[in-house]
Amino acid sequence: MKNIVESVFVGLFLWAGCQPEPGKITSGPPLIEAPAKTGVPKKVMADAAAVLSKKEVPVLCYHNIKDFGANAGANTKVYTVKPAAFAEQMKALADAGYQTVLPEQLYNYLVFDGPLPEKPIMITFDDTREAQFSIGAAEMKKYGFKGVFFIMTVSMNRPGYMSTEQIKSLSDGGHVIGAHTWDHHMVTKYAGNDWAAQLVKPKATLEEITGKRVTDFAYPNGVWNTAAIAEIKKSDYKMAYILSTKRDPADPLYTIRRIIVSGSWSTQGMMNAVHSSFH
Repeated sequence: MKNIVESVFVGLFLWAGCQPEPGKITSGPPLIEAPAKTGVPKKVMADAAAVLSKKEVPVLCYHNIKDFGANAGANTKVYTVKPAAFAEQMKALADAGYQTVLPEQLYNYLVFDGPLPEKPIMITFDDTREAQFSIGAAEMKKYGFKGVFFIMTVSMNRPGYMSTEQIKSLSDGGHVIGAHTWDHHMVTKYAGNDWAAQLVKPKATLEEITGKRVTDFAYPNGVWNTAAIAEIKKSDYKMAYILSTKRDPADPLYTIRRIIVSGSWSTQGMMNAVHSSFH
């Protein structure tokens, strides 16, 4: 019994010896302070003047790609590029070191000073022609080029025009699908429900086909006015594209300049236009 009591006493003595004195804090491993939280700096959007001051990215506009004869009308010669000429032009751009950019990259460059390739170019197509898919996109694929296809939704699935399956295939393949109204009526003629029919519904239709947001709009014939810009903004487009006329100083993102590649141009003529038309 005595041995048990002694053992308990010794154990209590040792336990007490391990405890801190009253009012005394024992030292332990140093506490590591958590680093102060630093928020990600908010990007500052460039104003219109800053956007206008940036060097323009060349933007080409193609319509039809097919052969035509010497007796073809003036419109055909302007708006149609022969397949062999298109192929030669794509090779010339690739050989010269051009790399294609898409709208999101262009937007980030203009608005947030984002990076671009050394020799950027955007290749766009208007009016939904089937040859843009079967010839245009196929030829561009040889060089890793991606383009922007502005779709006139009234023409989808009609003879000579792209099907909804082809449009989705383009989108799935990394190209961008943009809107080009329902039936190509100029925006300067719209009133009342025209805005919904020509801007809102085509956008929704294309988003349903592609499963992606449609953010870009091309004006029919390149014709625009300030009233249209206001409606395009309300319809949730980020950029809109004209032709080679002067940009709007108040809304340069909604007047991105393009040049039509004429069927009468040589390949060198096209390359010269790329160099001379954008500043």
